[in-house]
Amino acid sequence: MIYVDADACPVKAEVERVGTRHKLKMFVVSNGGIRPSANPFVETVVVPDGPDVADMWIADRATKGDVVITGDIPLAARCIENGALVLKHNGEPLTQANIGNVLATRDLMADMRAADPFRQGGGKPFSKADRARFLDALERMVRQAAR
Repeated sequence: MIYVDADACPVKAEVERVGTRHKLKMFVVSNGGIRPSANPFVETVVVPDGPDVADMWIADRATKGDVVITGDIPLAARCIENGALVLKHNGEPLTQANIGNVLATRDLMADMRAADPFRQGGGKPFSKADRARFLDALERMVRQAAR
């Protein structure tokens, strides 16, 4: 199965394309505002409003052999702990080997933002190259999960 943390996910269409090709059940999880897909492989899950409710829904279900698409690092850590494979929207896999460093970097950046309330800027825009890298990485990850 594929679980998509759908809030602010720029690659839902790509996930649907790859998941459909492999005939995989996909859960697109959000707290609303997502247009349901007519695709029979896609189930849109709307969870109640609240902090991390969608994340908890996914983390409680994702397990070995599943693929999780998320940019949420704590959710990724929980899913990895459960044996799922995790992929960020830009095609970067999160694994047991790198999740500790990614969590530490996330915490460091949060501390830096809190220390400088006037800090401007954010991440770079999502590019065609990011989309292509994601598609390639998802295809490889789905094949890996099937083994």
